[in-house]
Amino acid sequence: MLFRQLEYLVALARERHFARAAQSCGVSQPSLSEAIRKLEEDFGVPLIQRGRRFDGLTAEGERVVVWARQILADRDALRGEVDAMRTGLSGRIRIGTVPSAATAVPRLIDPLCTRHPLLTAQVMADLASTDVLAMLREFSIDAALTYLDDDVRAAFRVVPLYREKYVLLTDAAWAPVRGESVSWAEAAALPLCLLTTAMRGRRTMDAFFAEEGAEPVARVETDSFASLIAHVVPGRWAGIVPLAWIHALGVPPGVRAVPMADTSPAPEIGLVACRREPESVTVQALLAAAREVDLRPLELLPRMRMPGPDRTRGSGQVGP
Repeated sequence: MLFRQLEYLVALARERHFARAAQSCGVSQPSLSEAIRKLEEDFGVPLIQRGRRFDGLTAEGERVVVWARQILADRDALRGEVDAMRTGLSGRIRIGTVPSAATAVPRLIDPLCTRHPLLTAQVMADLASTDVLAMLREFSIDAALTYLDDDVRAAFRVVPLYREKYVLLTDAAWAPVRGESVSWAEAAALPLCLLTTAMRGRRTMDAFFAEEGAEPVARVETDSFASLIAHVVPGRWAGIVPLAWIHALGVPPGVRAVPMADTSPAPEIGLVACRREPESVTVQALLAAAREVDLRPLELLPRMRMPGPDRTRGSGQVGP
């Protein structure tokens, strides 16, 4: 009963709405409200601020939610370990990722699920880097692919995977881009489609532009790398994307991919998980897979292949 009460309270803290919280738990709203009321009786303090609608948690409620998330995560980890001892690793692992690393996630999930065929994965892509860390702390996800800043390394268990390198996409016939690489200052002079300034990837790129004294003017801004690539295809704009996306999607027909020249050390992408003892067996398995896989090829421009044996380069062009 206690676990169910804690689940309802966590759902209410997440949804901030009684009806939505009840729906997410698969119960009626009166059942959810009654379970939380009994939890308040057990603790002897109010946990939610009651009004005509949900008005938030009390200070005591906020602390109970922090403990509840950890208790529920430990319960799930315990169940997973017992099941693994009986039938092998099973259940579901939840992985979050920042947009730039979304195409790298399958390279971890494939060997993980090959080794543990009863295990399933849920991937939450396009998360802001701040949201990734918050979801890890709240046990909403089990692990994540994100940028390995110093504060992340200090607070979480990390497995470095690769350095994020970038590529300029332009119309294949565009005269201004002729070399084997392009500088950030040269790219800033082009009509660009870029990520929105709210995204970590855009802020990283802006820092590279600033190092060369350049101020790009984004003719189009988007919060999606897939959308960015689609805007390059008609030929009006150029775009800058992580090389990992080219490894996954290739270069569209009529588009040329030119590596961006290296400047300061490229940001590092890694697998991140909470430091917990004992550690979830599913997270242990994912960390093991991450240590074994080599993602450093994502730092290099891939050689495109056409269908059939020994045919290289698709209709999109790579390099000069």
